[in-house]
Amino acid sequence: MEAPARVLDVYRQQQSSGAAADLEGALAMLASARYGRLGPALRIYRPQPTVAFGQRDARLPGFAAAAAACREQGFEPLVRKAGGRAAAYHGGCLILDHIEPEPNAVARSLARFAGFAELLAAALQDAGVPAAVGEIPGEYCPGEYTVHGGTGDARIKLVGTAQRVVSGAWLFSSVVVVRNADPLRRVLTSVYAALGLDWDPETAGAAEDLVPGLTMDDAETALLGGYRRYAGLRQGDVSLLEEITGGPVPVLPTTARCP
Repeated sequence: MEAPARVLDVYRQQQSSGAAADLEGALAMLASARYGRLGPALRIYRPQPTVAFGQRDARLPGFAAAAAACREQGFEPLVRKAGGRAAAYHGGCLILDHIEPEPNAVARSLARFAGFAELLAAALQDAGVPAAVGEIPGEYCPGEYTVHGGTGDARIKLVGTAQRVVSGAWLFSSVVVVRNADPLRRVLTSVYAALGLDWDPETAGAAEDLVPGLTMDDAETALLGGYRRYAGLRQGDVSLLEEITGGPVPVLPTTARCP
């Protein structure tokens, strides 16, 4: 018997509410899912320039200097509740916050990293990007399930992911670097130097480095196509159900759904 289609509400946030408010918005959605006020949902938006530090970064002696370096270059430093090391993003990136209620949310935490990495790599391939999954030596915010592009020593990191799991729900956040990697390399070089962490700036890049002319809209279309496959829906069945034009993201309505 064919598995039933998964319902997935998709929200396009038309304008960033600011670095801190965007981050808090994801946590508000997670809380809503935990308490049964939000079903499976995907929020996609283009962020303000931000450096998201991990909890371990904030405890290092060089954190204050790293935060100051962010501000000097126009990036807002924030400490996220998920793990990992410092990662930078800006308006040339797409952030996907995927939230789902799940009774035993912790059970498949590792499988989510592997599964969504493959989903994102396949979606980028649909946009013509030669993407694959695997850690790159020397990358920023290193992880086994990094989505990268290119081959051999010329591989560049294209997607970083983080996950937060609470009782009854999970949040899986992905940062896809589509365009304009130079400011990200510069700020991360300053940040990692201040923190005393080694990394190779050549591992930071953008999808447009591999596919010249790739637009943000092209990348968004391909990524939403990947989530269509995840949802088990026919092409075109995932709708943009809520247009968010600004302000903090509150409890989002779930009355309009894609069956």
